[in-house]
Amino acid sequence: MSMPAHIHTRRLIATVVLVPLLATLALWAFAWPAARTAPRDLPLGVAGPAAATAQVEQQLTRQEGAFEIRRYADEAAAREAIEDRTVYGAVVVTDRGPELLTASAASPAVAQLLQQAVAERASADGTQVRTVDVAAAPSNDPRGAALNASVLPLALAGIAAGAAVTMVGLRGVRAVAALLGASALVGVAAAAIAHSWLEVLTGNWWAEAGALGLSTLAVSGAVAGLAALLGPAGVGIASGVVMLLGNPFSAAGSAPEMLPEPAGTIGQWLPPGAGTSLLRSVSYFDGAAWVGPALTLTWWAALGLGAVLLGSALQAARPKRGGLTTDREPVVTG
Repeated sequence: MSMPAHIHTRRLIATVVLVPLLATLALWAFAWPAARTAPRDLPLGVAGPAAATAQVEQQLTRQEGAFEIRRYADEAAAREAIEDRTVYGAVVVTDRGPELLTASAASPAVAQLLQQAVAERASADGTQVRTVDVAAAPSNDPRGAALNASVLPLALAGIAAGAAVTMVGLRGVRAVAALLGASALVGVAAAAIAHSWLEVLTGNWWAEAGALGLSTLAVSGAVAGLAALLGPAGVGIASGVVMLLGNPFSAAGSAPEMLPEPAGTIGQWLPPGAGTSLLRSVSYFDGAAWVGPALTLTWWAALGLGAVLLGSALQAARPKRGGLTTDREPVVTG
């Protein structure tokens, strides 16, 4: 039996409208943050005697809203703040002249930005600035390209795991076990490639594997959880959020404070951004500032797996209700 012509027409119109709409959304999500990359309240330290640092602070705040200045007593305190991931760098005023402390491991793009900004102001005063990289990026990935490139594969692995569990019909505890096992194996495989082979990760191997696996589980749980509650549409919704918002807003190539608001904030609420921040902490900063992103990923994973169990329970309950109505004997009249 052929489908009515008006249904074909509706599907044709929906396709013609939906594809350009998705293309426009993707272009906005990826191009907008890239075109508007600039420091916005970027945490930057200033260390030294108050009288000596006043002029430095005044120069740094000329670009309104670019930097959030935090004051430290001396160079040791500024170094500690950088290692704790409280600030991205610091300008230290010494007897030998100004000194710039950076952390290319936190963001090579930000470290380069700080060098340019401080060098321009120093050249205007006729002074030279000595730069010290307190937390250097690994020599095999000085620009952070490998770390940035890992965001998409991990997101795709999570989407694939969640979709696969849905397609093969796994439910309840079995679905949760499959997601946990797949995510753990992804974490181990990714750590083996990035740490053991490419040597672009330099922290504790198991902590990195755990961070990579948790990032995958957060995505796969969300995909499978929404699918358990909403059906196949749930896969599309969760995948769309991760791919069209999570990836471009993750700030893996720069820093959350370099993206226009609210992209930077939203990105850290989503698995790709939180996963990138957690991986930086455990790999380059001995676990500093790991709690926030780890909790974000844990919430995503817990809610996703909980939705998988809830969806399975709701599906199991439907036949019982149907059985109560269908098992009744028919009423004979007449």
